[in-house]
Amino acid sequence: MTTTTTPTPQAPTRADRAAEGKAARAAAPRSSHAEFTRDPVRVDPLALLARQDATRVPELVPIRYGRMAVSPFTYFRGAALPMAADLATTPRTGLTVQACGDAHLLNFGMFASPERRLVFDINDFDETLPGPWEWDVKRLATSLEIAARDNGHPPRDRRAVVLACVAEYRRAMREFAASTALDVWYAHADVESVRAAYAGRLGAARRRKLAHNVAKARTRTNLGALRRFAEARDGGLRILPDPPLIVPIDDVAGEGQDREEVHRQLTGVVKAYRATLEPERRALLDRYRMVDIARKVVGVGSVGTRCWMVLLLGNDEHDPLFLQAKESGASVLAEFTAPSRFGNEGRRVVVGQRLMQTVSDIFLGWVRVEGFDGRTRDFYLRQLRDWKGSAETESMNPAVLRVYGRLCAWTLARAHARTGDAVAIGAYLGSGATFDEAVADFAAAYADQNERDHAALVAAIAEGRVDAVAGQ
Repeated sequence: MTTTTTPTPQAPTRADRAAEGKAARAAAPRSSHAEFTRDPVRVDPLALLARQDATRVPELVPIRYGRMAVSPFTYFRGAALPMAADLATTPRTGLTVQACGDAHLLNFGMFASPERRLVFDINDFDETLPGPWEWDVKRLATSLEIAARDNGHPPRDRRAVVLACVAEYRRAMREFAASTALDVWYAHADVESVRAAYAGRLGAARRRKLAHNVAKARTRTNLGALRRFAEARDGGLRILPDPPLIVPIDDVAGEGQDREEVHRQLTGVVKAYRATLEPERRALLDRYRMVDIARKVVGVGSVGTRCWMVLLLGNDEHDPLFLQAKESGASVLAEFTAPSRFGNEGRRVVVGQRLMQTVSDIFLGWVRVEGFDGRTRDFYLRQLRDWKGSAETESMNPAVLRVYGRLCAWTLARAHARTGDAVAIGAYLGSGATFDEAVADFAAAYADQNERDHAALVAAIAEGRVDAVAGQ
């Protein structure tokens, strides 16, 4: 009896992958990334934002617009969907990674690793989805241009900041292309290494500021959150109300809802979420019992989505655990790339986060629940605070902003190298500055458009076409 075997397909060699990257230059020349002209028949940005409002908490939507109207930079933070629509009209390399989808400079920051080391990484994945790597680079570069404008930096300094960022991404990607897959996977930026690498480029005052921010991040713990957000009331600990930013569950549930029944339902939600954790982390979660829950307003672009803070206690009132449950809708990239392969948007966020981050929150998980209005929604959960800290970019001079932009760019390149083909992307980028210069041109052009869009929002608010609440 004769048997035949099917030959195993050979994996592409490094040379094959590099050739693919260089071939992508024909479809999307590196210089073509400088181009940006908004499609005149594209949907107006305010209409795109209004479309998102349809699924949000109505009474919170004016807070969103109030925060976005503060400056061109706050507008940019909330306008991930309009920019995704704009990016969809720009040249594509055809090389895909797990994209962040909203890689602006304030979506990077410090947090604790499971080994209790302070690390620096991307920290917001609401929009993550497989997509073009260059979209993340352009959003990061543009955020630096806009932040530099908000800080009053002159054009020459702004361009230097953006060029340094994109050049760092390119250099890092080429280094990852030459590394082993394991070396790429293990690469990370703990804060002590970051300080050692960048401290020499900062003045004494900035080094002291960095040390202060690191120390401050380490105070942002569950116990610190308890002191800030809770009080002893009704014979136990309760989350402090601060409407409309923090609203207790009893007030959200509305009249006619029995408190005990509401808490029974919410306990069931926590149990369902528990199933998405690893066994050892379920055992840790089981040491805690749910005490209270409240709706919380967070961020800029996220305002209006349903976000809950959940207070749990372990051994006693000195053993708190605060979880944040954040609503997950479809990524802003989905209609311009491809829908998520996951049936649960919370799971989309969690899987994307675990792919892109070197280390993730030990309580990161997802759940699907039915709300008080009878609608089913997806959420992802993590700790509310665990040594979390972010940069204060509004006080950065050009030199410091350049250093920070380079750190974000290295971090983004590492995340992309974990999930995409670093060899192909590195070959596409090459050793010259052609791509750097093109993206700097794009960032300046898009920052101009962003200022016009911000002005349009401010005008719509002034004319009463958009409801906004300032100062919340």
